[in-house]
Amino acid sequence: MAAAVLPIALMASTAAQSGNSSSHNRLTDAEKKAGWTLLFDGQSLAGWRGYKQPDAASTRWRVQDGLLTLAPNDGKDTRGARDIISTATFDRFELSFEWRIAEGGNSGVKYYVLEDMDAAIGHEYQIIDDERHPDAKIGPKRQTAAFYDVLSASNRHLEPAGRFNTGRIVANGRTVEHWLNGTRVLEYELNSPALRTAIVDSKFKDVARFGKLQKGHILLQDHGDQIWYRNIKIRPLGASGTTTSRR
Repeated sequence: MAAAVLPIALMASTAAQSGNSSSHNRLTDAEKKAGWTLLFDGQSLAGWRGYKQPDAASTRWRVQDGLLTLAPNDGKDTRGARDIISTATFDRFELSFEWRIAEGGNSGVKYYVLEDMDAAIGHEYQIIDDERHPDAKIGPKRQTAAFYDVLSASNRHLEPAGRFNTGRIVANGRTVEHWLNGTRVLEYELNSPALRTAIVDSKFKDVARFGKLQKGHILLQDHGDQIWYRNIKIRPLGASGTTTSRR
């Protein structure tokens, strides 16, 4: 089991769903002292670039009213072509983010992303409209907060499409946790027999590095649907921290 980590103040599911953008994308003094940094400053795409690209110019991501957002499009996964990744890489970390998905929308936050394949492959915290998107109807492994196509989440308290939710990923050594609105909904052990069995039954069964600890990028997925993100923040855990991308 993972060692205890210091939680940040998470937005409850009943928290305000809108408001002055100046109140978001900021760190408190306590968060700064605990090692948190912003991955999104609320004003620009600084710290992000396109997958296998030198910058984010070729993507559809824009900043609007303090939100990192996409306009609705074709509803198709571009397999990385329009995704954005953090310029820094992480292996042991705690990541917190807030999102609002449009009705019928699909997106995701990936981690352990390397640029070694044509498609952007990483472990994915699924973000989707469970009630309307057909992919979510396939089963719980493709619903919100799941480890996409590998492991399902449980005990979820989810705000519906159109309202903000808070996600959290804690990758502390071999143990990885997914949190949703302040509740841990999924935990797994990297490279464990249970995880390897689950991967065999997934679309990632032929990716040799999948399910193992590795230093990679954080990725926000453009699945051709409208999505909004804010308050994206991260802090390193354990002996290993972050490293700047060579690009």
